[in-house]
Amino acid sequence: MADPSSYRPRPGEIPDSPGVYRFRDEHRRVIYVGKAKSLRQRLANYFQDLANLHPRTRTMVTTAASVEWTVVSTEVEALQLEYSWIKEYDPRFNVKYRDDKSYPYLAVTMNEEFPRVQVMRGHKKKGVRYFGPYGHAWAIRDTVDLLLRVFPVRTCSAGVFKNASRTGRPCLLGYIGKCSAPCVGRITPEDHQDLAEEFCDFMAGRTGTYLRRLEKQMMEAAEEMEYERAARLRDDIEALKKAMEKNAVVLADATDADLIAVAEDELEAAVQIFHVRGGRVRGQRGWVTDKVEEVTTGALVEHALQQLYGEETGDAVPKEVLVPALPEPVEPVQEWLTGRRGANVSLRIPQRGDKKALMETVERNAQQALALHKTKRASDLTTRSRALEEIADALDLDSAPLRIECYDISHLQGDDVVASMVVFEDGLQRKSEYRRFQIKGFAGQDDVRSMHEVVTRRFRRYLAEKEKTGEWADGEEALADGEPVLGDGDPLTSSLKDDDGRPRKFAYPPQLVVVDGGQPQVAAARRALDELGIDDIAVCGLAKRLEEVWVPGDDDPVVLPRSSEGLYLLQRVRDEAHRFAITYQRTKRAKRFRAGPLDDVPGLGETRKQALIKHFGSVKKLRSATIEQIQEVPGIGRKTAETIAAALARAAPAAPAVNTATGEIIDDEEPDTTAGSSGEPVSAGLPDERRGQER
Repeated sequence: MADPSSYRPRPGEIPDSPGVYRFRDEHRRVIYVGKAKSLRQRLANYFQDLANLHPRTRTMVTTAASVEWTVVSTEVEALQLEYSWIKEYDPRFNVKYRDDKSYPYLAVTMNEEFPRVQVMRGHKKKGVRYFGPYGHAWAIRDTVDLLLRVFPVRTCSAGVFKNASRTGRPCLLGYIGKCSAPCVGRITPEDHQDLAEEFCDFMAGRTGTYLRRLEKQMMEAAEEMEYERAARLRDDIEALKKAMEKNAVVLADATDADLIAVAEDELEAAVQIFHVRGGRVRGQRGWVTDKVEEVTTGALVEHALQQLYGEETGDAVPKEVLVPALPEPVEPVQEWLTGRRGANVSLRIPQRGDKKALMETVERNAQQALALHKTKRASDLTTRSRALEEIADALDLDSAPLRIECYDISHLQGDDVVASMVVFEDGLQRKSEYRRFQIKGFAGQDDVRSMHEVVTRRFRRYLAEKEKTGEWADGEEALADGEPVLGDGDPLTSSLKDDDGRPRKFAYPPQLVVVDGGQPQVAAARRALDELGIDDIAVCGLAKRLEEVWVPGDDDPVVLPRSSEGLYLLQRVRDEAHRFAITYQRTKRAKRFRAGPLDDVPGLGETRKQALIKHFGSVKKLRSATIEQIQEVPGIGRKTAETIAAALARAAPAAPAVNTATGEIIDDEEPDTTAGSSGEPVSAGLPDERRGQER
């Protein structure tokens, strides 16, 4: 590990001008490339106290052995040189996007004497027009098959073309009219080039001209009573319309734009791009990257733009590029894009309308791509085994932690404080073992105290069931001390029993307890285990901000390598515990808000509540009903009707509900299943500003 001070440039040596810098390791390999508006200010940030640096930056500067720079005239030149060097040196600490699949393109080889339409993958070639990318090659072939009726361009390989030229006989497509057969001289090279240009124009979205032309020709043929020709033209028009329908209109103003969305966590990021031409989605692609360096969303967008347009010129760079966050500063990037296109390019964040809605769709695709990538990575047995071994080595465990339990606390400004326990066995989720807890030892917000209570309750049950194999005292205690759940958190009464009818237990201990938090939460969990006399279960915590692993009694965290599979597994466990806790907390909150006067009626279940509301239409009408009218509801007897009437009489009259957007008083005549305890309507949701304070 190198000391950055050993290769720090002398004061005044670094110029105060735009440029690009390279960090090299002891073997002279370039490990990081960056650009700066001011080289002096940017490089000074790398040579401050190591304790103040982000862990990833700290790793980079201690791996490096030297730094060098190149001065340029403008920030745009710096951007271009940075892209060239990243491509040339492939530095290990730079963000590098990798395709999550090899996307096929529809390519037209305009650089050949007789252009050919074909499916292409990989690097783009000069003189070839590309359309796409497409999700599947068969989608390209379906589109081409429809268009060849109208634009019979060559699709055969060079070998087939030469063989047909030698024998003087075209292939099958030439006989059925889906190829103009340039191989046997049915069309001149110039006319075939024009045909290929028309094909490219149609694929680029300029469809109206050809449709109108064909419709005019069809009408003329019909007037001249050339009905067979008119029928063929009619079928050509239908084929073109069918090809157009494969790409629905998403932007009504026939916009040419690329939309870029980013989904990210602390370790990885997924980028999705939709290519919109003529208002239609013409292609889609995506990348996944490891976040080797500390990088913002705007910086990820900048890297994606470099990857997308670094080799493109002209119309391949659209007039408009929509992004979730702007690079900082945005002006050099916009100027660079304008230079690549040769005309002005708008780089902006969509705020409203169709473009905003389409951007949300792209964002959902990015989130799904990241989730799919994580699922594929987690399902690999070799990867899981390596992750468990890395965790064991980092925490100095005797063996790999085959069972890991993770705990998280969730609340909303101190209300509805709950906790979750999730279980991973052999690196995979064990949802049937998940438990959830209500914090009942105290009121208010105290994550450390809550963590101590939850761990104590869970392992007190473990000790009790270790000493005796008897059943839980009763179902109520079982739910209070860790409610069994399945799936995404729905409680099931049947889950209280094992297959043989015996209650489920906390009897199986983990090898590792993970808590969502830093040193205080870890200390609380360790203290809870010590108080119970348990010393054979390891404890650690994962702090979300810097992904540091904390262990009891250590003042410094364990920093696992950014590429560590062990860190990735701990992160998955922590994130699952957080998701599960949030889900339970929101469920409790929604139930509390939905509580109404009928909830106080003993023996009145959900089915009969719904029957009452359905019969009368609203709580207001039910309140004004007589006992005899209430008895008319199926399943409601005299005694129950009297109890319902008494409960509604005790409740205060409903206050009028007001639409906060319009000031309009909302009539209570509609069915109201979300009435509060006083009968007034209560929203099951929360304002956005409060939702943001949810933990």
